[in-house]
Amino acid sequence: MLHRRIHSLAASFLCFATLATLAKEEDEPRVDFTVMTMRVSGLPAKFDPCGTSNDKKTRVAMHIGKIMTEHKYGVVNVQEDFDTHATLYKYDQHPFRTENAGELESNSGLNTLSHYSWADYSTIPWDSCHAQSENGIDCHAKKGFTVMRVRVNKGVYIDMINLDTNTGTGFYDYITRRSNIEQVVNFINTHSVGNAVIVFGNTNSLYTRAQDNIRLFTTATNLSDAWVQAIGGKAPTPGSDESITQCEVTDKIFYRGSRAIDLESTGLFYDTTRFQSPEGNALTKHKPVRAKFRYAFKDGWMQSDLYGGPYGTRFNDLDSLPASPRLASIHLRGGNRLDGLTLSLVTGETFTHGGTGGTRYSLTLQPNEHVHTIELCWGERNGHTRNFYAKMTTNQKRTVQAGKSTRDCETWVVPEGYDVVGAYGRDGDEMDQLGFIYAQREDEKKE
Repeated sequence: MLHRRIHSLAASFLCFATLATLAKEEDEPRVDFTVMTMRVSGLPAKFDPCGTSNDKKTRVAMHIGKIMTEHKYGVVNVQEDFDTHATLYKYDQHPFRTENAGELESNSGLNTLSHYSWADYSTIPWDSCHAQSENGIDCHAKKGFTVMRVRVNKGVYIDMINLDTNTGTGFYDYITRRSNIEQVVNFINTHSVGNAVIVFGNTNSLYTRAQDNIRLFTTATNLSDAWVQAIGGKAPTPGSDESITQCEVTDKIFYRGSRAIDLESTGLFYDTTRFQSPEGNALTKHKPVRAKFRYAFKDGWMQSDLYGGPYGTRFNDLDSLPASPRLASIHLRGGNRLDGLTLSLVTGETFTHGGTGGTRYSLTLQPNEHVHTIELCWGERNGHTRNFYAKMTTNQKRTVQAGKSTRDCETWVVPEGYDVVGAYGRDGDEMDQLGFIYAQREDEKKE
């Protein structure tokens, strides 16, 4: 059985600075990937309340980069990554890393270092910032949140969000921070529909503070808090004493799966003892928080990879599909590129994506006919990568196709026993990014 319990020690001991974990790691089953959030404290000198020298900051960043590499964290979200960014990246060896935004005024201080690639990435600034904020950096830097659709395996994409909300405990700080949390929640409910999600970063919020609205992540987006799970499943009561509340920190990890992907947290850890200097000093002011996750496709569902580019508006048919869906017809639109796609089910649901340009090509499926192979080709137009061509072939060798082929193409076979029933990706006037949702065919389901 997966092990999420917290040590039954006095709260004062639990919150000691060198606390390493909230759960034991002995005899744990294989874990598919880990994520970690860490505030690296790379503030410019004028905003650093501790007055830390540049030499010391550089040494700290060097040690952090080396330790991140040594422990092979799957995905790391960092905050306050400003002055020492170059040093951190010099000593870290993750193959996929976001680019630094440059000067403070255009920089969120948010970066991601990953062993997994991503299909798209965006930085969204906060809608609200108040000059009355106690910490001046909140309005000088372009703080906000980032979102990337990370590919952790074939067809397994998770929307991973990094954030650094406004700090402080003044009246306007709470107003601004609540607005920040609401902005992320609204983004998830608009752009991550049907997708698995992990939010990990510095929320600057506590369950014990009645002025914070951190519960919105669980009540409004169906996310779970990995730390709350680790302490038994019940969040602290607003207004309760912070000093005796099982070592709650503002750096948090929330997650959810999807209708197709089972995502489960198998442990939460404070990696304070890992991130120490050779002299034994803590390298970060905030505890580095790590979570382990396992994932699998849920029975009866699978997804293809995504192809194309990170443009247009996100869409996902998954949550709108009926139980036991079956494809009735396919309609593709195209000319020089793939303009649009429509999938219709035998139960009457129709899902249309893309634009209305090009010529329409249709295929109505016969009884016991299903999609067997798919080919997609992509290329660039006006500096944007998008899909140029699609071809779908059934088990009865009938085809429907639209658009023009390019040199960049992928052909694959639909998983045995499954059929195409929906799509996900990004669209506008054309099909910018496209992947397919599969459901197990009724004749293949086990009784």
